[in-house]
Amino acid sequence: MSTVVVLGVGPGLGLSIAHRFGREGRKVALVSRSAERHPGYVAGLRAAGVEAEAFVADVRDREQLLSTVDAVAERLGPVEVVYYGPADLGSRPQPITETTSADVTEAMSWVLPAVDVVGHVLPGMVERGGGGLLFAGGLSAVVPMPPLGAFALSSAALRNYALTLNAALAGQGVYAGSLTIGGLIERGDIHQALDGRIDGVGTLDPDDLADTAWDLYAQRDRGEAVFNALS
Repeated sequence: MSTVVVLGVGPGLGLSIAHRFGREGRKVALVSRSAERHPGYVAGLRAAGVEAEAFVADVRDREQLLSTVDAVAERLGPVEVVYYGPADLGSRPQPITETTSADVTEAMSWVLPAVDVVGHVLPGMVERGGGGLLFAGGLSAVVPMPPLGAFALSSAALRNYALTLNAALAGQGVYAGSLTIGGLIERGDIHQALDGRIDGVGTLDPDDLADTAWDLYAQRDRGEAVFNALS
């Protein structure tokens, strides 16, 4: 049985991804910066019949990230799928007209770990002739959103990375794809912090997004799914 690694797991989309892929018979490794919520996540997955374990790692600590991926493979088996969905929930971006190079460098620090983890797992996937790389990013990658400033640049970079990987890996048995998301994800940290209410922003069911993520991986007929709940 192969393993799905959920990087940046939270109570919204990350956990839904874990349940959706777990229902398909995959083992699940949950990874986030804090262990505080891990017991509840793991208990819920195991109650649903999913074999799951949790690991603590900050994706921006390259050594810790890659050693954690190795630990996952050692304990749960070969990594079949990596879902990359961490985000900086504490930063308020400057609008694009005030964005500095330092702002862009900080925003891109959430993209670089995706490149690191792909470089680490991809050779094994290619050798085995199968696997998947899924990335969750913001709608500002395709729709101009000036208030998001540097976040728009990092979202665009992550999306382009996913789509370019998808093109490069065609015919090698490995899929790469982007979930490009505009809206509040229900049950997620931001949704909970804002009590689910922002003018002009609709909500998205993370279970629906996770279903689409599975379809992308299973069908491999497109490199991206776009979700827009913005008015």
